[in-house]
Amino acid sequence: MTTILLARHGQASFGQENYDQLSELGGIQAQMLGQHYATTQRRIDAIFTGSLVRQQDSAHHFWQRYQSFADTDSSNKPAIDMSAPDSYVLPQFDEFNHKDVFVKSDSAFSTRASIAAEIAKADVPMTRLAELFDNAMRRWHGGDYDQDYIESWSQFNERAKQALEQIRIQVTTLNLNRDSTVLVFTSGGIIAAITSQLLQQGSQTAYQINKSLVNTGVTSITLKEQNSRLLSLNEYSHLFANGKRFVTWR
Repeated sequence: MTTILLARHGQASFGQENYDQLSELGGIQAQMLGQHYATTQRRIDAIFTGSLVRQQDSAHHFWQRYQSFADTDSSNKPAIDMSAPDSYVLPQFDEFNHKDVFVKSDSAFSTRASIAAEIAKADVPMTRLAELFDNAMRRWHGGDYDQDYIESWSQFNERAKQALEQIRIQVTTLNLNRDSTVLVFTSGGIIAAITSQLLQQGSQTAYQINKSLVNTGVTSITLKEQNSRLLSLNEYSHLFANGKRFVTWR
């Protein structure tokens, strides 16, 4: 069986002008995962990412630390060639458009200034921002306003299916053996959608799973012929090596 490891990216920049960049902690989290896999001799045969900066940078941090600790055979082909993005970027693993989901949740939030004005009223602005985003996610997952979005939940869910199929194709194309392990750096929405599909559940289950996913937490799936099976969900023991402060959800 081929094992697929779906890793959520490291902590990004929630609430900042550009969310799609790792925070300093986010880079460290990815490095911690790399060191953990290297020191526990977890062989990684191939690495893929979505096209988003936070996903690719998580892979870079992971691979740099993994290589520095792993006892690898130099004769083997490396799991990823960082100089050739076309060889490892799979856009199907991109996250949904969170800006679109947020803006479409309320006509009052059509601009960044209007959002900033709303959260400034709160005693704890970041908590208020999280509440507003939660409301937006509920609306998107509900399916009653699909026509409003650039990519509705149902369309996104179908893309998540295609993402997993892309990994099947890559495993065959790379001629990986049946005991190979493939690591994919993606985002919470994709992981939650795929997990919900494997559990034969719907959008509300996916939404609840998404809220629980930790930065650089890993969900494991096994592939055997045309069958996929969930092995584990949101495993993040690597983050406890230096204390609980490394565990983040946003």
